[in-house]
Parts: sequence; C-alpha cells; structure tokens
Amino acid sequence: MTFLPLVLIPLGIGVASGVLAALCGVGGGVIMVPAFVMLLGLDQKVAIATSMAVIVPTAIAATSQHIENGYVNWKVALVTAVAATLTSYFVADSVKKFRNETLTQIFAVAIIVFGVLMLVTPAMTRAKPAAPTEAGAPQQETK
Repeated sequence: MTFLPLVLIPLGIGVASGVLAALCGVGGGVIMVPAFVMLLGLDQKVAIATSMAVIVPTAIAATSQHIENGYVNWKVALVTAVAATLTSYFVADSVKKFRNETLTQIFAVAIIVFGVLMLVTPAMTRAKPAAPTEAGAPQQETK
C-alpha cells in the first residue's frame, strides 16, 4: 500500500469522523463506514467492523469531555448501554449472513430515515436538554 491510502486517507476520515462524533454523538460511523468502502475499497463487513473498533477510543475521548461538561444523563446512558451492548453483541455475529449490498442498503435507509425525521420534527416538540452550570453540574433549562 502506498502512503496515501495507508495514512493520509484514514487520517482524513478520522478527523472528519472525530468532529462529527464530538458534535453530533454519532460515533463517527456515519462517516467512517461509507468512507472506508468508497475511499479505501474495504468490504462493507470489514468497514463496519473497523468502524466499530475505531468508535471505542473515539467514544471514550468524547464522553470524557461530555462528563466534564456535565452533559451525560447517567440513568439513560446506563439502561441504553446495557440494551445496546447485549443487542450489538448478538447482531454483530449475524453480519456474516448478509450480503454486502444488503448491509449497505440497511445503513443507507437508516441514515435517510433518521435524517428526515430530524429535519421534519419541530425543535419545540423535542425534549429540552439540561444546560451545564458554572461548576459543570447539569441544571434544568427554564422556559
């Protein structure tokens, strides 16, 4: 492999996904999976697994900052983490049963559906997040 695909392209993918992960909480997979496939020519299954491996340190780094800023809702995080961890463990094994094209289509539909929902759902109907206080502890936003 030459220097460009081995270092520069993954570096660019990492920067782009790191920005998106920190700003949007997506773990960067939204950027990494398609970029790994389209720019590096990775198989869809390899791109998914590689993205998951990269998301672990990315999530730890961004989460540490969000904890420091007082933005983590631990009750929601813990229940969701248990459900997501158990589900992803068992579903990850089923990836081998799918064709790459099917996985790409599932990924694309999920991104489109949630993107459209975010665009059309009025901001006023969404729950208001707690804002951090001076000391970093969360406080409820007032109307």
